[in-house]
Amino acid sequence: MFQNSGLPPYLIVVGMLVLYLFLGCVMDSLAMILITIPIFWPIVAALDFGLQAVDIKLWFGILTLMVVEIGLITPPVGLNVFVINSLAKDVPMIDTFRGVVPFLISDMVRLTLVAAFPIMSLILPRLIGG
Repeated sequence: MFQNSGLPPYLIVVGMLVLYLFLGCVMDSLAMILITIPIFWPIVAALDFGLQAVDIKLWFGILTLMVVEIGLITPPVGLNVFVINSLAKDVPMIDTFRGVVPFLISDMVRLTLVAAFPIMSLILPRLIGG
């Protein structure tokens, strides 16, 4: 269905990544991965990104883990932010979320670069794997 939709493959992946951000507000990382990967992976595997199948697996896995962890600090709920705030009882929640914003911005830049240039996530495994 997604192959025949006419949407660019990267737009479909971006939609999946945005969904992970929303899920990260209300779910833990393992639950998100276990629920979504059986649905998302066959879709991604069927799309043409101009990469070999092994590279697509690695690239999508890295993207997924990155965005799942970003989702866990994304306002308004961000479960990890609540954990951090419970450790610093004298800091108001709004200050904790303000403190997370620079990390969110840098994570979004990093995620954008890895999504736009898959080779960034594949260089080291290629060097190690031969």
